[in-house]
Amino acid sequence: MRSLWFILAIIIAVTDQASKFFISSNLNLNEPVPVIQNFFHLALVHNTGVAFGLLKNSTLFFAGISLVAVLFIIFYLTRRTDKNFTFKLGLTMILGGAIGNLIDRVRLGYVIDFLDFLVWPVFNIADSCITIGAVLILVSIFIHKRTAQ
Repeated sequence: MRSLWFILAIIIAVTDQASKFFISSNLNLNEPVPVIQNFFHLALVHNTGVAFGLLKNSTLFFAGISLVAVLFIIFYLTRRTDKNFTFKLGLTMILGGAIGNLIDRVRLGYVIDFLDFLVWPVFNIADSCITIGAVLILVSIFIHKRTAQ
């Protein structure tokens, strides 16, 4: 079962990188393309901060943080034998997203973002997976605490 978590993380990272390659090849920087007018655009953005454009111009710092997170999650998933599916799925989604964004930071010096819902900062598939993974971990912890009582 452990290898399935790593396969899923790789699928997430590859999907993220493929989407960024497609967007970079077909859109011009900072020229949004409406998909659903006044709701959702595709917009190529180079992000030197973290998820959703926060803390800009911190590429090296966040590359280091991402690398530590990736190594920690790999260590955790290879060493732990607990059966908490939701928790491990959350970690795996964070791992895949962290790898996807880490590849950008190391290769380009910034992260490619392109999903623009206009009321939220532009983000990418990796950011989405990291966020969903964090929510899954919180839900898992909450459920675990409730069942332990």
